[in-house]
Amino acid sequence: MTATLHELTFDPTCPATACDALAARTGLSKSSIKQAMIKGAVWLRRPKSKARRLRKATTILKHGDTLQLYYDPTILAVSPPIADCFRDLGHYTIWFKPAGLLTQGTRYGDHCSLARQVEQYFKMKRKVFLVHRIDREASGLVIVAHNQPAAAKISALFRKNLIEKEYAVWVRGNLTQSPSDGHIGLDLDGKTALTRFHIIRYDPDNDRTLVHAQIHTGRLHQIRRHFSHIGFPVMGDPRYGRGNHCPEGLQLVAFRIALDCPLGNGRIEANINVEGFET
Repeated sequence: MTATLHELTFDPTCPATACDALAARTGLSKSSIKQAMIKGAVWLRRPKSKARRLRKATTILKHGDTLQLYYDPTILAVSPPIADCFRDLGHYTIWFKPAGLLTQGTRYGDHCSLARQVEQYFKMKRKVFLVHRIDREASGLVIVAHNQPAAAKISALFRKNLIEKEYAVWVRGNLTQSPSDGHIGLDLDGKTALTRFHIIRYDPDNDRTLVHAQIHTGRLHQIRRHFSHIGFPVMGDPRYGRGNHCPEGLQLVAFRIALDCPLGNGRIEANINVEGFET
């Protein structure tokens, strides 16, 4: 079955509950619809309100309510990798996001996202505000805020480039022989973009170079695009570069993050061990 959008606007001829109404409209079983709800694929929009995910099957519909079911059985069947809470600082937490996990959900669900896992980890007792993201294919450290003031202050640090982020990256080829001087300043999407890096070592057996990179602007897929542009694509990158296939997947890890805490916790630095990645 392919991905399908089912939509209905409630009227007196519809069953009263959300699950029953969708079952009557779509022909799907109630158990399938309940699972889709739990996994974040059902949206409720009430008049003069924004759409929100609806997870409660017994929600009573009102006149004018619109339900949308973004149904993709392939997505709903995915068992996502599990993130780890690396450090809890109260107003915000630092998480290790494994490769294959989205940072944020989509219309078709959020059970494969870090945001949803954080909500469930804290049993819905803390709000979740995403202040930055890393690619689904990449792994590494992500900050998650838990209230609006913390989100605003940490987001401001990101905008001002006052949060240090460092990535361990394997790129195809011998970068030690490149004329590059440790920075890539190619514009992306018509905007200034700067990536700085230093070479850790060259692996001649696999013709790849390990670098540690820092981005000084936050453009889409910046590291991946920059290294591809200079002829040294990231190993395992499915989108950018050629000849860089890697069975272990994208070889990019956000292994270090550091900041002066805007909420009174002093200097915060988090590092994950990337020795296994770097061998």
